[in-house]
Amino acid sequence: MKGFVGQPIVAAAGFQPARRSTETTAEIHAPLGARRLKAGGSHDWLPRKYAVWLVCLATAAQAQQLQQVPLSRPVSLDNSQRIRDLLRAGSINLSLQDALALAIENNLDIELQRFTLPQADTELQRAKGGGIVRGLNYTLSEVPVGVGGPLSPLVTSPAATGSVTNGTSVPTNALELGVLGEPQDNYSMQGTILQSNGSNVPIYDPAIVGQLSWSHVSTPETDLLAYGQPNLVTQGFTANAGVQQSFSTGGQVSVNFDNSHQSINALNTSYNPYTSSSLGLNITQPLMRGFGIRLNRRFIRIAGNERRITSLLFQQQLIVTVYGVVRLYTDFVALYEDEKVKAETVRAAEKLLSDTNAQVEAGTLAPVEATRANAEVFSTRQDLINARGLLEEQEAILKNVLTRTEDDAIRSAHVIPTATLEIPAQDEIRPIQELIGEAVANRPDLGQARLQVENSVIGLQGSKNATLPEVDLVGIAQNNGLAGPLTGFSSSPNQPFSGGYGSVLGQVLARDYPTFGIGVQVTLPIHNRIAESDLARDELQVKQSQVRVAQLQNQAKLEVEDALIAIRRSRSAYEAAEEALKFQQESLDAEQAKFEVGASTAFFVIQYESLLAQAKSTEVAAKSSYVKARAALQRAMGTIVTDNNISFDAAVKGKM
Repeated sequence: MKGFVGQPIVAAAGFQPARRSTETTAEIHAPLGARRLKAGGSHDWLPRKYAVWLVCLATAAQAQQLQQVPLSRPVSLDNSQRIRDLLRAGSINLSLQDALALAIENNLDIELQRFTLPQADTELQRAKGGGIVRGLNYTLSEVPVGVGGPLSPLVTSPAATGSVTNGTSVPTNALELGVLGEPQDNYSMQGTILQSNGSNVPIYDPAIVGQLSWSHVSTPETDLLAYGQPNLVTQGFTANAGVQQSFSTGGQVSVNFDNSHQSINALNTSYNPYTSSSLGLNITQPLMRGFGIRLNRRFIRIAGNERRITSLLFQQQLIVTVYGVVRLYTDFVALYEDEKVKAETVRAAEKLLSDTNAQVEAGTLAPVEATRANAEVFSTRQDLINARGLLEEQEAILKNVLTRTEDDAIRSAHVIPTATLEIPAQDEIRPIQELIGEAVANRPDLGQARLQVENSVIGLQGSKNATLPEVDLVGIAQNNGLAGPLTGFSSSPNQPFSGGYGSVLGQVLARDYPTFGIGVQVTLPIHNRIAESDLARDELQVKQSQVRVAQLQNQAKLEVEDALIAIRRSRSAYEAAEEALKFQQESLDAEQAKFEVGASTAFFVIQYESLLAQAKSTEVAAKSSYVKARAALQRAMGTIVTDNNISFDAAVKGKM
């Protein structure tokens, strides 16, 4: 029977509280095998059948738990074999497709998001067990801007007639320009403050509850007539076991089998020692707060949506990474071509210096012309040095994005792009309304945002239910038994409790001494201001989330429109740059022809060479802008991953 160990239930009235006791307790509480054991003193006295029985139950539950814990793959910081295959003679011949494949296989931002996919599985498993969800990380990292991004050093302004914009500049550290860091995007619709948990949900995992305890209690007695002993000694042993199970209706059912064995040195007791047992069923069912299947399974539905959210966040990480790699690679190709332009300009300046020196020696030009030509050589060399430095910085950023670790071979290798910047003859662009509709429907960031709002609405069920009073229907049904050997104290011929443990079990199974009851337990809070305030705030947060989704949709529409504008502008800029390059080349050729016959000076030739170099750089920049504008449209549409033939399954596995 339940109660404190050591209290004699058949002794005479007037039992005093224990003043000196020795107690040993072993408790086993194993929901899904979680075991707690506390012991003190010796265990040699415990009946082996009870101890072994309870320990076996706890061990079985612990084994069940270990089988259900999901295992994750270890962290690997090794590069894929692809980077070794591309490394030849100290150079990495890199195409855009190779760069994208390396990013999928090695990029650490993508690898970080791969571990969020099994996290969603653990959320669902936790919710199915009756736990609340722990939430997700909605922060994604983008690829660094790079030196050829918004702070691109390429000259993009058109050359004005009769004036020259010198491209020479003092080198600036890339870290100071902020082009090395990874921008962070937070896609959470709730902000930094989460919703309240609402009413409690039941624990769906069954729990095995057990208790083993022994006690020795000595109590001095002043009245010898009460027990016939001045020192009342009670020894007791308790072995209890039970199973608890909760259900999605909010109800809880527990079955308990309790056993107690007591011995006492009193002289005026009829049975000593004696054993008592009970087999009971307890049921509790909430009728208001905590009632309802949909209410109590709300976190399971939220966790199911979180699985979809993690998949969409992984897709969004793929989109931002693929777009970033395309942008970095495009800028790298542009810088690579611009370095060739700068090298060609140096060769032209050196040739002009040689021709000028020859004419100065011949007396057909003034010595000052040689000075001007010499200054132009060093100016173009400075431009070449800057171009090579920017190319090296972009190369370092690109390798950092495409690898997990850089060994000496990768660090010293130079990247050689195998692709060139090409612009198609014409653009095939669909109507803007069609593009916007497709973007709003298909973008993963918008899809996960809608699921977050849906989860917020689901969570409101718990907040509303928490404002209700607690009204619980409770019921109990229990069978009791008691038996022990006779002491001879009583001379009555009717001794119904004489016997051993078998007699106790017989009484329990025969329901000789039943106990049953039913009732309603009510807790009616006055005002309940905590739950009401939580509900009001959660409703406001849901409305804020809906506004944030609208903002994100407007941002998506703006990105599509802006990408279309950028495509048109960059194509027009390229066409203008192409024409300007042609005319600048013709102007330089005409001026050089005049210079060769002595009709012009080095000053004018230098001016036209600078204008031609600027026109070539402008053409390269225009091509780069067009390619990046196309990639921006693909990102805004959410199709850049599929457009580059990257499958979701291959990205999850990290093998292209």
